[in-house]
Formats: sequence, structure tokens, C-alpha cells
Amino acid sequence: MGFEKGMSLLEDLIEKAGGCAVMDGGFATQLESHGASINDPLWSALCLIKDPHLIKQVHMEYLEAGADILVTSSYQATIPGFLSRGLSLEEGETLLKKSVKLAVEARDKFWDSTQSIPGNRYNRALVAASIGSYGAYLADGSEYSGCYGPDVNLDKLKDFHRRRLQVLVEAGPDLLAFETIPNKLEAQACVELLEEENIQIPSWICFSSVDGYNAPSGESFKECFDVLNKSTKVNAVGINCAPPHFIESLLCKFKELTTKAIVVYPNSGEIWDGRAKKWKPSKCFGDDTFEVVAPRWRDLGAKVIGGCCRTTPSTIRAISNALKETS
Repeated sequence: MGFEKGMSLLEDLIEKAGGCAVMDGGFATQLESHGASINDPLWSALCLIKDPHLIKQVHMEYLEAGADILVTSSYQATIPGFLSRGLSLEEGETLLKKSVKLAVEARDKFWDSTQSIPGNRYNRALVAASIGSYGAYLADGSEYSGCYGPDVNLDKLKDFHRRRLQVLVEAGPDLLAFETIPNKLEAQACVELLEEENIQIPSWICFSSVDGYNAPSGESFKECFDVLNKSTKVNAVGINCAPPHFIESLLCKFKELTTKAIVVYPNSGEIWDGRAKKWKPSKCFGDDTFEVVAPRWRDLGAKVIGGCCRTTPSTIRAISNALKETS
């Protein structure tokens, strides 16, 4: 697929969706609701090994809820992570490809099933291969601090991401989703990799934020976006796994900083304690609140809206219905 054709897939989807596409929501949250045990450094990627049928089931639930974009279960799936579990390099690469295959199979099965439904409002979903940050692999919460230490430089980050990127692209997703990037250095590494590998499908790079103003590292979003704005390989930018009450002000800020499409998929508002490996209660948005704010976020410039941790198919259904009713 040529780059321009790939990019038009994303643009066409956004247009078909009325100017703002809906992506899926929390993956681990939904897996756990089906009984999956994912208290593990591999997190939801553990189900690629143990419960692949649950991954496909969750994809189907989000499609039924109205998701236009499915994100694969590869966020915390890394070659070093699989090797540390005793898997071979070949086995690890096979699991990465499997994350894309499961999403594509779910998308195709669901799309085929909707063709016989008169007047259905579904779009043919795109599959985004998830590429979690280096901090997600470390599983120590550093994706929310951006503090990787003095030994982590640009080359080390590119080396970490390169093979996973290659394998995921070979598996045939429609686009790439770099997620919870916490600092300018890793954003630069992602941009340079896209160029060096001559990636021909669209990509987005999303940061997290713990204060609602800056990247987790403390660097300004202006510094971070300066890196992304220079790249023709990065088609969209945004924020994920940040509290939802940050989104409105961040959207306004991002509109001033970039002309690229903006993607937002916050968590529910609960706070993840990366060291204790548990959620702490905080200011949460329920589905009814997401239903109210989604049209506002779209009107402020968001081109893709979804959910991250602790959001569910019912959250995505509320967002999808709200956007359709107000478009």
C-alpha cells in the first residue's frame, strides 16, 4: 500500500464518520471483566499467549459498540518482554503478528455480519497496531514520568522499538498508534524510525500528561510537537491515558501547536499507581459524562475520540451515539 493511499484510508474514515471517528476503549479492563488474569509485566499482552479468544471477543464488543478504529493488544507486547518470559525470538514475533491478526479477523467478521443489516450505521473499522512506550515495557510507571535515566538515549530507544515496528507493519495493520509517549526524546525516536524504515501506513503519536499542561517529563507540548510537526510520516497527534478533565484545555492547546489531526482517548479519571500496580480512586467520568463532552471535544477539533484505561464498550457506545446524534 502506498503512503498516500494509506493516509486516505484514515481521512476517508474520519469523513465517513461525520468528521470525527470513534476508537475503542480500555482493553485490559474489558479482558479482566471476562475473567482474564493480567497482573503481569506483559499486562494485556499476556492474553496473546493464554486467552487469544478473549482478545477477539473484546474487539467484537467494541465494534458492536460503534468503534471505527480497533487498537491491537500489543501495547505491552515487546520482543524483550517475551524473551524474558522464556519465549524464543520467533515465538515473540509470532505473538506480535497475532495481535494484528486477531483484530483484523474480528473487524472482517463483524463487517461481513453488518452487510445484511438494513440501515446500519457502522463503518468498516481500521486496525491500529499499538506501540507502547519504553516505559510501558519497563512496567514501572515511567510512562507517566518520562524519567528513563541517564543510560537511555535516542539510539537505545530506536533499537528498542525497531524490530517490533517492523514485525507489526509486516502483519498488515491499517495504521500505527504510538501510545503514552512521555517525553520529547522518545517522540524523536519514533519519528526517526518511521523515516528510517520508510513506513508507508499512517501513524499517530500520543502523549500522556499528569498535570494537564505538559508531557510527563515536564517538557512543554510545544517542544514535543516541534519534533512531530516536521514529519510527514506522523499524520495525527494527541493524548491518551490522561484524566478526561484535562482534555478540553489540551485540545485548545494542541490546536495552536499543530495542523495535524488530533486524537484523544483519556482514561476514566482513576489514577494508576505504577509501583503498587493498582488503580486509585479519583475524579472519574461516567458514561453519561463522556456522552456530554464527546461532541464538545469534536467541536474543539478532535478528529478521533475514544477511551483508554477503565473505559468500556458502554463508554464507547455513549460516545458513538452522542457524536452521531449531534453531527
